[in-house]
Amino acid sequence: MAGMKTTIPTVLSAEELMDKAFRRAAKISKKGSDSLDTKKKTTLARITASGDIVETTLVGYIQKFPRMEKQDDFFPELVNLVIGIDRYKKALGALNWAAGRTELLKNQSLREVRRTKDPAIIESIKKGYYGRLGSYVRQISDDLLFLQDAKNKFRDLPTIDPHIPTAVVAGFPNVGKSSLVTYISTAAPEIAPYPFTTKGITIGHIEDGWRKFQIVDTPGLLDRDFDDRNDIEKQAVLALRYLTDIMIFILDPSETCGYSMEVQTKLLNNIKSNFSDVPIVVVESKCDIMQSPGEAKRISTVSGEGMEDFRNELVDMLRKIFREKAKAAPLEESEEEE
Repeated sequence: MAGMKTTIPTVLSAEELMDKAFRRAAKISKKGSDSLDTKKKTTLARITASGDIVETTLVGYIQKFPRMEKQDDFFPELVNLVIGIDRYKKALGALNWAAGRTELLKNQSLREVRRTKDPAIIESIKKGYYGRLGSYVRQISDDLLFLQDAKNKFRDLPTIDPHIPTAVVAGFPNVGKSSLVTYISTAAPEIAPYPFTTKGITIGHIEDGWRKFQIVDTPGLLDRDFDDRNDIEKQAVLALRYLTDIMIFILDPSETCGYSMEVQTKLLNNIKSNFSDVPIVVVESKCDIMQSPGEAKRISTVSGEGMEDFRNELVDMLRKIFREKAKAAPLEESEEEE
């Protein structure tokens, strides 16, 4: 799923949908050659209009809600945590069932009206049609309410494109993560809501000619030990694996962040164990204040020291990932077609 800002229409309740269909039908009147012909033409038009409204509305919802094809991806994993993919698919399946039953009912009722010349039977067919149509819609009442709630939750998900090479920043609070994202982004980073953080997720973009990369900070998710989280937060961390191409872990040797280097290193080891298949670039921030002994990459977003070299190295790594993804894309598409 490319972007997460999907345009999903407001989902009507079962009562609202039936009210819309019946109101539209009630406004229709047709002129015939005699009273029987008038009744028949008006009934045919009302059945058609009400059935079409229900069917096209439900099909429209199905088409506008995001599809969840691949489980091993960031967006479906996130949706599963926030909404529940099994219930989500069940709700869309129920709408598809109701749309199909509505079309069959409409066509059957139209055939029956066309065959008869008895006004009483025409009226009986129409009443039976309205009753069964209402029954189909009422049966999916809970599914419509669920999807309206899901629509609101989709709106609050962060706009991250999992197909763009992405660097995720980790480390304790106040080590300089958001400053780093802001420094190397080509524009002011977007602050978007995220279901499992106390602060908004920070999403920056790095322009590289015609290419674009993402750099993301998730405050409240990657700034404490994995074991200290609740089950939902643990799953959210694991979902990040599908988004993360490179992990940037920031250490603050000055310890002005409020955490000792011992505690920071423990978190680094914790991150390594949970992102074992992801390249991790370790950098030390605030080198304008203090530098530790050793050969660590050192940066300062205040003085700018080490920032250009770090950005160039990061871009080189992201370019390589971009090329690898570009090579893999045609293969994935052909597999999906099969």
